[in-house]
Amino acid sequence: MCIIKFMYYYITTFGCQMNVHESEKLAGILENLGYILCEKIEDADIIVFNTCAIREGAQDRAIGNIGALKKLKKENPNKIVAVCGCMTQQKNIAEKIKQTFPFIDIIFGTKNFDKFETFIKQIKENKDKKNNNIIKEISDEDKIIESLPIARSSGNNFWVNIIYGCNNFCSYCIVPYVRGRERSRDKELILKEIKNILKKSNHKIRITLLGQNVNSYGKDKYKNYGFVELLNDICEIDGDFELTFMTSHPKDITDELIHTIASQEKIIKELHLPIQSGSNKILKLMNRNYTIEDYLDKVNKLKTLIPKIRLSTDIIVGFPGETEEDFNQTCNIVKKVKYDNIFAFMYSPREGTVAEKMENQIPLKIKNQRVNYILKLKNETKNID
Repeated sequence: MCIIKFMYYYITTFGCQMNVHESEKLAGILENLGYILCEKIEDADIIVFNTCAIREGAQDRAIGNIGALKKLKKENPNKIVAVCGCMTQQKNIAEKIKQTFPFIDIIFGTKNFDKFETFIKQIKENKDKKNNNIIKEISDEDKIIESLPIARSSGNNFWVNIIYGCNNFCSYCIVPYVRGRERSRDKELILKEIKNILKKSNHKIRITLLGQNVNSYGKDKYKNYGFVELLNDICEIDGDFELTFMTSHPKDITDELIHTIASQEKIIKELHLPIQSGSNKILKLMNRNYTIEDYLDKVNKLKTLIPKIRLSTDIIVGFPGETEEDFNQTCNIVKKVKYDNIFAFMYSPREGTVAEKMENQIPLKIKNQRVNYILKLKNETKNID
C-alpha cells in the first residue's frame, strides 16, 4: 500500500498591502513545489514569516511570533522556518535574528524573493546531510522580479504591482532603505497581467494597483507615459472590473489625475491621501514636500469634481518637535476634511532614518494621548453617506 505524504505551508504576513501581495507570490512558489496551504501553523512543514519594518509595533510583533516557533521546531526539527521581508532587508536586523533565533533555516530580504525556491532546496539538502546551516542572503540590487507564480488569496480583489521602491525619503520612513529606489514595471506586462486575470474571472472583480507611490509610475522609464496614461489604458481593457490604487503621495496628485478619477467609470471614487500632519512646520521636518495649503487645495478640487469621493488618510502623532499647537492644527484638518477613514499611528524611530537623530523626541505618554484623541475625533467627524 502506497502512502502519499502531503507537504503543507503556513505564511504569516505583517504590514502593508504590498506585503500581502508578496506573500501571495511566496505561496505561489510553495504551491509550485507541491506544498498545500494549511490552517494551523503546527501542521505546516514550512513556516514563513513575511515581516514589516515600517513601525516598531509591527517589528516587535514579528519578533515575538518568531520566538514562539522555538517549541514547534524542537518538537519537529525537520520543519523549515523562513523569515523574510522589510525587517530582514536591514542587514543588522537580519544578523540579530540569526543570532537570536538559531532554529530559523532561511533569512532573506525584499529583493531575494526570486531565490526562495533555491533556498528551500538547499535547506532540504542540508537536512538530508544532517547539516543545520542557516541560509541568510540579503541583496542590495534594485531589480524588478517578473514571472513569479501567484497564489491569490484576497478574494474578489486582485493586487497588481506597478512600481517598486520610493524616492521620497520622508525623514521618518525606512521604505527607501528596504525597498530601494523607484522602479516601474513595463506597461505591457502590467496590461497583460490584468488581461490574464480577467480571462480567468467569470464575475465582477476589483483590480488594485500597488506601489509605494503609484503617482510616480513611469517617471524612471518613459518620457511621455505616466500614471494617468496607465490608468486610461487599463480602463480601456474589456472586462467586468472596477479599478483602484494605493498609495498616492499628495505632492504628486495632479489636476489631470483628478479629472481621470472623475471621468473614468471603472475607477472607484475613493482615494487614500496620507497627510501625516496638519502642521507645515512638521511637514517640513518630515520632508513631505507639500504644505497644508497645497493639500487642502487638492482636497477641494477632488470634492468639487467628485462630490461623493471617499477620502482616507494616514496621520503620525508625536513626531519629534510636535508641539500642542502643531497637534491642534492636525486636529483642525481632520475636522475640516471629514475623512471617511483615518489610520493614526504614534511616531516610532526607525534606525537609519533622519528623524531618529532629531532632538525633541516626544514622550510615549503624550504620543498615546494624541493618537487616542485622533481616533476619537475620527469617529466624531467621519463622513456619513
